[in-house]
Amino acid sequence: MNHVWGLLAHPNQEMRDIKQENESVSHHYTHHVLLMAAIPVICAFIGTTQLGWNLGEGQYIQLNTLTGIGLGILFYLIILGGVAVMGRVIHWMARDYPQRPGVQRCTVFAGYVATPLFISGLVALYPLVWLCVLVGAAALVYTGYLLYVGIPVFLSIDREESMRFSGSTLAIGVLVFEVLLALTVVLWGYGPRLF
Repeated sequence: MNHVWGLLAHPNQEMRDIKQENESVSHHYTHHVLLMAAIPVICAFIGTTQLGWNLGEGQYIQLNTLTGIGLGILFYLIILGGVAVMGRVIHWMARDYPQRPGVQRCTVFAGYVATPLFISGLVALYPLVWLCVLVGAAALVYTGYLLYVGIPVFLSIDREESMRFSGSTLAIGVLVFEVLLALTVVLWGYGPRLF
């Protein structure tokens, strides 16, 4: 959790600090990912069970507590899986680089890069669809910036090569994000029938 402010305030320096730490995946998950991934889950639970999704024109979809808990657990597991998948994607994309880090280091990097997406989950406290999409898009842009800043440090490559790598990784990340979003929408849509 000590890197959250640094990733937002001075990402260049923070990425260098993260690289020097050589953090394990288990430590990273227990001290960063598990806590940060809980932000969107808890906020979505509170927002959807207390207020309901605001679809506009006075239409609200509110979940009961039991459904919210079940869907929250599934949402949490999907987020944790998404970080692991992106770690593998970064490892696969770095296959041609001499400074290729291991899967564990790539997973740690993916977890830190996803920090803006985790924080953007705060907006789910007031689940207004257009607001969630707007804040999510801004978080995705900042995540792309963290990739652009972090990849040269992480792989020891130049900025030009980093632009291609981070652009490709972000494109795959957006695809993974969209799949996770689609899964979430399906779960939220069919959740009351499942639970």
